[in-house]
Amino acid sequence: MLRLPLTLLAAASALALPVAAQAQDPARDPGADITRAEFTERAAKVFERMDRNRDGQLDQADRAARQEERFGKLDADRNGEVSKAEMQAARDARKAKMAERQAQREVKSGDRLDRRFAALDADRSGGLSQAELAAAREQRGELRDGRRAERGDRMERRGQHGERGDHKGRKAGGRAMKMWGGMVRQADANGDSVVTRGEFDGAVAAHFARMDANGNGTVTADERRAARAAMKSAR
Repeated sequence: MLRLPLTLLAAASALALPVAAQAQDPARDPGADITRAEFTERAAKVFERMDRNRDGQLDQADRAARQEERFGKLDADRNGEVSKAEMQAARDARKAKMAERQAQREVKSGDRLDRRFAALDADRSGGLSQAELAAAREQRGELRDGRRAERGDRMERRGQHGERGDHKGRKAGGRAMKMWGGMVRQADANGDSVVTRGEFDGAVAAHFARMDANGNGTVTADERRAARAAMKSAR
């Protein structure tokens, strides 16, 4: 019988929250800051989607239900088998969704460029002078130096407190799958191969606390990168 870690890792792979959330909300910037409340809300949605039978816990039955549902989506004619044509149709549908998301990202990227240009064009001439470009480079350098200093301070604090990443042994895949898969595996605090909502919420809170280096209740892109680097160095 499959143990829970494999069960939940498979579910997390299919339902990796940041990926799903961005697909549902294309306006959200993947590099944007995220608050504790937002992170907790996303986690709650992932638990609800993984808890297929709505019994308030994650176990083997949820994985079986998920597999049955995924097979049903592929088996369009409901004959109990997935044909080559059905596989191709599913593949085409995935590609179409990916193309749609890419188009939405490109629109958002263009909007960011417009805002960036407006901020650089200090005299509102519609063009950037050499002085304006030089000022922009200087500002970027100051910001970069400040971020490096902050990362150095955070890494030093982590070293002093003996903090280590705890996602060893994660399988290959996207960062979202790795994060949620590892988190859910750790959530089974009593080792009974069942993850309750309380165990899951505890793991979510602990993971956010590890990322939130300055403890201000908001995780920035820099803090996420620092947390990933710390986990990699700890493996």
